[in-house]
Amino acid sequence: MMIQVILFGYFLTCVSGDGVADVVLSCALVEEGVGVDGMGGGSQFRRTPATLILRDVPVAPDQSLETLTPFVPPSIPDPDAILFEAKVSSPQIPDAHVLLHADCNEQEVTCELSRYSPRGSQEAQEATHFLVSLSVEGGEFSIALILKTSVVERDHSTLIQNKLRLPLSPSGTLLTEVIFLVFSHIKSVSAPLKGDVLLYCGFRQQETPLAQEVAVEWRLQHRGKGWKVFEMKTRLDDAEGSTVVLAERKGSSVNASLVVGEGDASLTLSRLKALDEGTYICTVTLGPFNAQQVIQLHVTQPPEVSLSEEKFVLKTGPPQTLSCHCSKYYPLDAQMEWWSLSPEDSEPKLLLDQGSLSSHRQHGDGSYSLSSHLSVPSSVSPGTRLTCRVSHQALDAPVSLTVVVESPTQGSYWWVLGFLIISVLFFQQVMT
Repeated sequence: MMIQVILFGYFLTCVSGDGVADVVLSCALVEEGVGVDGMGGGSQFRRTPATLILRDVPVAPDQSLETLTPFVPPSIPDPDAILFEAKVSSPQIPDAHVLLHADCNEQEVTCELSRYSPRGSQEAQEATHFLVSLSVEGGEFSIALILKTSVVERDHSTLIQNKLRLPLSPSGTLLTEVIFLVFSHIKSVSAPLKGDVLLYCGFRQQETPLAQEVAVEWRLQHRGKGWKVFEMKTRLDDAEGSTVVLAERKGSSVNASLVVGEGDASLTLSRLKALDEGTYICTVTLGPFNAQQVIQLHVTQPPEVSLSEEKFVLKTGPPQTLSCHCSKYYPLDAQMEWWSLSPEDSEPKLLLDQGSLSSHRQHGDGSYSLSSHLSVPSSVSPGTRLTCRVSHQALDAPVSLTVVVESPTQGSYWWVLGFLIISVLFFQQVMT
């Protein structure tokens, strides 16, 4: 038996050597269950271990197939095991090489399967459909696949999967094919205020078209609220006058020609505002089938930092105020610190007295401003360097602005002395 397994594995490597390979993924079959109390009061989800085998995944010409392990089915089929076998030659999975190398790159792959019911489907239909959600840690790969079960010739020896009650192939797998998929290259995007951004979403279908009508919808969810941003309906046969567009958000667009020609349903947003931040849901509907991708948009704007004084000259009397202004930044959180480096110190020190902060001021575009006011006593040593350091997530590194404390100039000393003498003479004149 061991010799048979080794030979079978070698055979798979050979047939996979022509630029394709198998990807075996550990997944979870997700099913809706009953409530905690067993009475149906609030649903929970049951998760059952499953395996997804993707057949004929394209391999780059420079990829060594010796590092890829082909799938070897069990020698004795097990009706309790849940093994989904899917052909992905048409349509192909974009960027499938990420799945091939995820294990070597120590990236976690999340795989979930659930039953899927096409719109208007009949209960007694011959094929069964499943929705597969795949994502790779790091945001480089996310895809939703719709699988359709293949016809299995039944006889007295055909095994039935115990949980799904579906016929298995002779090797014990549930044969399926990918008929529709929606994908995205990246799950999180950052863009500046008043800038433009492209949120990528694409789709593919099998060679035999599922339908000619396609609908693209983009929705935004943020802080518990949701609303439609953009909607388009068109035909893949590019029939004249078939495109209908509803742009709820001004400056939002989807290129209809790319939808038809390349399966590119990406959303462009221009002149970003703070209110555009949130979770975007791309839903592509093709006939009775639809699938989604979720993309996070983070709106950012680095602060403009300035000091109230370009030159700081000590004066006798009460403490002087040095202000640091942090302007036009987003999101809200910004950290301001005061540091000091006296002529006697070798390293700057964080001041114990960090001064006072103004309240946050919000501008019409959603950005914020904040000021920190440092009280500088006259006892500070001339030559001391006072630094305002600002940290914010939109900055690659903190911004630091420094001013050097200068002693009063000789000219200013005589000016003050002269002013005092004149004041004394004036009061003497008044009193006499």
